[in-house]
Amino acid sequence: MRKKAVPVNLLKFGMYVHELDRPWTDTPFMFQGFVLRNMEQLDGLKKYCKFVYVDFDRSELSKDAEKAALSQPAQQANRLPPEPKVSVEHELVAAEKAYGNTKVALQDAFSAVRAGKLLQPAQIKSAVTEITESVLRNPDALQLFSRLEEKGEYTLGHALDVAVYMTSFGRFLEMDHDEVITLGYLGLLQDIGKLRVPNNLIEKRERLNVEEFEQAKKHVDYSVELLEKTPNLPPELPRLAALHHERYDGSGYPKGLKGDEIGKIGAIAAIVDTFDALTMKRPYAEPVAPSAALSMLYKWRGAFFDSTLVEQFIRCIGVFPVGSVVELNTGEVGIVFAQNYEKRLQPRVMVIRDAKGNTLRPQKVLDLSRGPMASPDETYRIRRTLEFGRMGVSTKDLFMQ
Repeated sequence: MRKKAVPVNLLKFGMYVHELDRPWTDTPFMFQGFVLRNMEQLDGLKKYCKFVYVDFDRSELSKDAEKAALSQPAQQANRLPPEPKVSVEHELVAAEKAYGNTKVALQDAFSAVRAGKLLQPAQIKSAVTEITESVLRNPDALQLFSRLEEKGEYTLGHALDVAVYMTSFGRFLEMDHDEVITLGYLGLLQDIGKLRVPNNLIEKRERLNVEEFEQAKKHVDYSVELLEKTPNLPPELPRLAALHHERYDGSGYPKGLKGDEIGKIGAIAAIVDTFDALTMKRPYAEPVAPSAALSMLYKWRGAFFDSTLVEQFIRCIGVFPVGSVVELNTGEVGIVFAQNYEKRLQPRVMVIRDAKGNTLRPQKVLDLSRGPMASPDETYRIRRTLEFGRMGVSTKDLFMQ
């Protein structure tokens, strides 16, 4: 397939629109993939998208028009993720070990803070190294554990998730190794100050009132203070830990920084922190499906978050992130357990329930990019995503035969 990102203002009639820069379900287009033939379609794309992916093998263009379109330089924001070094199945054992060791390290760190002691930097460093190396080999495996494993308390689970997604995003952006390591540290520790906030505020089921919210916001200062006192951590970590609640339009806290004042790593932290919070069960809110969370981030781009980084984050984790519970057009239910890096709307799915809700043993594995047939006349496709936690599935369930 000859596929390329094309800004909507450069689209030509006859191009085959293979993929959008946002979920198809958030647009009026009924089908995933179509030949651009009229102004109504073009106006719709201009309204909802900045760029689309065009499949030139399925386009109906003259040779000259095709050559001109292919000669246009690709935008950096439209990059595809680097190919994984190993398969997700191959990485599962190492990812499980990294996830378990990191969870223990975090539990020890939390216990130390609650006891008024300092963090143990050697243990944290080992955990961050394991996470980073696993993500650099194949990020899907750790993302699967991060989404499906039982984590216990919200603050700990959130830290695990954020570290995995921040290192995955750094890998996608092809940041250097030291920067990806820094993202891992930041994901694990930027909320450590919440342990000094009264637990009744952290666990409150209703929204905080103004006074309570001001008290809860102090967790940022507490995190900075704890990290400044801990030796042998990356020296920039305390400063970076103060940035994940800043917002692009200056409406965030603690300093009300705007735009480039937040910096790239701070902007990454804000996006990932928000995405994970939305998709986790919180004391005061139920989780939303990942596709819905991505749509919310897309809506908030340019206001709360850096537009380019939001679009890159959506490209990074895919419209159907690993760990998503999805319903297929057959009524069957599955778990996205690996991405297809050329066809992000067609991931690999493990079917765990049949159309009647019965558990499948062994499970059926579908690579949607290969066009498996659901019936003689229809290929398998994803109909919608379901809420996290609805199926009560763990990674062990996925790979039991």
